[in-house]
Amino acid sequence: MEMYRSKLVSAEEAVKVVKSGDFVRYGYSFTKPTALDMELAKRKDELYEVNIGCATCPMKFYTVEADPTTTHFRYNSGHMTAPERYLHDKGLAYYAPSAFGQAPDWYRMGYSKSDVVMIAVCPMDKHGYFNFGPQATYIKAICEMARTVIVEINPSMPRALGGFEEAIHISEVDMIVEDPRADVPLPDIKNPPPTPEDTKIAELIVEEIPDGACIQLGIGAMPAAIGEMIAQSDLKDLGIHSEQLCEAMMNMYLAGKVTGRRKALLPGKITYTFSMGSKRFWEWIDDNPVLANCPVYFTNYPQYIMANDNFISINNTLEVDLTGQACSESKGTRMISGSGGQLEFAYGSFFSKGGKSFLAMTSTYERKGVRASRIVPTLTPGAVVTTPRPIVHYLVTEYGKVILKGKSNWQRAELLISIAHPDFRDDLVKEAEKLGIWRRTAKIE
Repeated sequence: MEMYRSKLVSAEEAVKVVKSGDFVRYGYSFTKPTALDMELAKRKDELYEVNIGCATCPMKFYTVEADPTTTHFRYNSGHMTAPERYLHDKGLAYYAPSAFGQAPDWYRMGYSKSDVVMIAVCPMDKHGYFNFGPQATYIKAICEMARTVIVEINPSMPRALGGFEEAIHISEVDMIVEDPRADVPLPDIKNPPPTPEDTKIAELIVEEIPDGACIQLGIGAMPAAIGEMIAQSDLKDLGIHSEQLCEAMMNMYLAGKVTGRRKALLPGKITYTFSMGSKRFWEWIDDNPVLANCPVYFTNYPQYIMANDNFISINNTLEVDLTGQACSESKGTRMISGSGGQLEFAYGSFFSKGGKSFLAMTSTYERKGVRASRIVPTLTPGAVVTTPRPIVHYLVTEYGKVILKGKSNWQRAELLISIAHPDFRDDLVKEAEKLGIWRRTAKIE
C-alpha cells in the first residue's frame, strides 16, 4: 500500500520528533515499544525534561536506564509491576495516581499531556488497522490527542478483537516502524500455586457466587486462585466483565462455566480492557471472537458495571484498619501497585441487582522473618486509602468473611478482629480500646 510505504521510517528517524519538555506516551503494558525506546535512549544528551508514561509494564526501559539522574528522561507509571517498583525504589520512576476508568477522559479533556505516542502494535490488517493487542485501555484516547503517533510493528503481538477502540487506522498514524528488535513475544507470566490460605479464602468467596453471576477478578495470585476454583465448581452461565482478563478466566470458559448469556452488556462476550498471562493464554486470546477488548471507561465506569445483575467483584488488598479503610496499593509510602479500578468495581457492584464486592487478603504477612497482621489499628503512616470504608462491602481472610456495610465503628472493629489471625486479636482489642471503638461487652471467639 502506497500510504504504508510513505509512512515507513527507521526507529532512529522516528524518535527525532521528540523535543525537550515533551510527554511521550508508551501506551499501556505490552504496547511499550522496544526499538523506539532503545533509539530514544541514545538521544539522552540532546533532550531534557522528557516525561515518559506507561503502566503495568513488566518490560525493560532503556530510556530510564540511560539516565540515572532523571534530568533527561523521567518515567511515570499509572500502575506498578515488579520492574517498575524497582525503578521507583531507586528514584527513577514516579507513580501517577489514577482512577483507571477515567483515564481516557483525562487525555481527551487535556488534563494529561500526550505529545508523542510510541506504541507497539500488531501488523496492519487488510482493512488498514493496527490492533493494539490485548490492552485497549486508554490507547485510542492518547492517540487522538497526540501531536505525533508512531506505531512499532510487533509480529508477536496477539490480535485482540473488539469491543471497540481496540485498533487505530493507518490514516491516523504519522509514522510506521518495522525493526527486528521490535519482534518481542509477550512475557510468559504464571501465577504461583495457591497457598492453603488462598484456597480457604477462595472457598469462602465462591460459595457466595450464584449461577448467572457476572465476574470481575483483580490482579494477583489470590484472585487467580478464586478463578481456578470457579472453573472446578458447579457454577453455570457465568459472565465476565472485568478490567483484567487473566488465565483463570480462560480456564473458567474452557471448563464451560462462562456463557455470558445473562449479561446485560455485550451478552455472550467476555469483556475486558487488558490482560496478563502465559504463552498458552496469549494463543487463546489471538483472534478469539468470544473476547471483547474494550476501552477502560467501558469496563470500569460504575454505571456500566451495575448494569449487569449479580455482579461479583473480587480484588486483593494489603492492609485494613479497624474502621475498614483498605490500602491495596502501597506499604506506607512505598508503592506496590496502584489504585487501578478497585474503587470503581467496589462501587458499581454494590448497585448491581444482587451484586457483591469482596476484598480479600491473608490475615498476616512476613517481612524479614517477622510476621505481622494485615488488620491493623490504623494504617501504616503514608499508606494510601484505595477503597474508603463506606465503600467496602465484604472483607475476607482465611479466618472468615464479614460485611462492613451499614456498621458503626465499634461493630467494624469487632467484625474485623474476628477474622484477624488469632495471635494478634488480643493486641488489636487493646488498640481498639485506646481508639475508643471497642465496646467492653464485645466478644471475639
